[in-house]
Amino acid sequence: MRFVKATNDACWREAQRYLVGGVNSPVRSFRAVGGRPFFADRGAGAYLWDVEGNRYLDYVCSWGALILGHRPPAVLKAAEEALGRGTTFGTPTRWETALAKEVAQAVPSMEQVRFVSSGTEAVMSGIRLARAATGRRKILKFDGAYHGHLDALLTQAGSGMATLGVPASEGVPPHLTQDTITVPFNDLKAVAQAIDRYGRELACVLAEPILANIGVIPPAPGFLRALRRMTRQNRILLIFDEVITGFRVAYGGAQGLYQVRPDLTILGKVIGGGFPIGAYGGSRRLMRLIAPSGPVYQAGTLAGHPVTMVAGWATLQLLKRPGTYERLEHRGRELRRGLIREGRRARVPVKVHQVGGLLSLFFTEEEVRTGLEARGADSRRYARYFRGMLDRGIYLPPSPFEGWFVSTAHGARELKETLEAHEAVIEGIA
Repeated sequence: MRFVKATNDACWREAQRYLVGGVNSPVRSFRAVGGRPFFADRGAGAYLWDVEGNRYLDYVCSWGALILGHRPPAVLKAAEEALGRGTTFGTPTRWETALAKEVAQAVPSMEQVRFVSSGTEAVMSGIRLARAATGRRKILKFDGAYHGHLDALLTQAGSGMATLGVPASEGVPPHLTQDTITVPFNDLKAVAQAIDRYGRELACVLAEPILANIGVIPPAPGFLRALRRMTRQNRILLIFDEVITGFRVAYGGAQGLYQVRPDLTILGKVIGGGFPIGAYGGSRRLMRLIAPSGPVYQAGTLAGHPVTMVAGWATLQLLKRPGTYERLEHRGRELRRGLIREGRRARVPVKVHQVGGLLSLFFTEEEVRTGLEARGADSRRYARYFRGMLDRGIYLPPSPFEGWFVSTAHGARELKETLEAHEAVIEGIA
């Protein structure tokens, strides 16, 4: 497909005519930061180019899917070879088994795996499995966590310690959220209160082990271990949504990093090598309940897509190389230090949270440990900061509530470029 040369403005006007809001996912609209989005033309390594030929240093990395940066040669070659054999077959391939084996060996909680086409679909299926396994209906989740656009999980937090689900989107009937309990992240007292009140009805506790869709908020020391202990004592399944953190913060995910094993794990993004994917898995005892082995139905026409399987497998081979995650941790830590240092120099209050190659910046003087505290940061200042950085060729998440992603393609030169832009912008908004 070939296009005539066009500007970002022209592309945006045409997109709004044919696509809802001009986009296929709301955050891409730049509504949270003002202005209009640029239209990507190509990517290479740590950089993107738009249709006008402008270059951007990319910290979005397709929302975390591109841990190796754009167009890693080995992944590209593997995907091209797979595409040469056909697009999709409607019958099993060896590549599904190969990727499942890699995942199971890396994530001990996932003895068996089921691949789907998105993280939302994987979460939906995991909850259905938890309800079938326990015979219970209710779900406990955390304020600020995002688990896809399922009706039951599009809930907003109230003022109480444990809040019954209130729809956070039009089109979600209240009865579909009444079995969802929301509590603050990092608040064990609230978790204990919810379990005391609803424990016999709770099928699962659903948690991002590191919040990453309200900005990045790591778990407080001991928080995840306490969750594991409380759920086990009350025969509640613990589900870790590692769509973002899986193979991002460590090869075995956040559960490997913090040494806490959930009953079910949700994966996506990185394991698809840049192609659409989701996955869920757990012990053989639990997974045998899924059809065709058991009575819990779930299916998908393009699940286990052969090109995705091959690209994911090739990605994991590169990530297994010695020193990969140590380098990501080092680069993330250096970036965090630089962001904080220049903020102090300009007397602009910033908090920067970082785990491996995942981080985010909050404009606030207060500690950020919960979703409520993240929402209390200065989002208007972030919007000014975003636009200033974009003007200097640094593409950050177009929302104050999304993580930054450092890829293996981000090196010392890219960090220097980022911090030089940060220094100029932070002084301008002081």
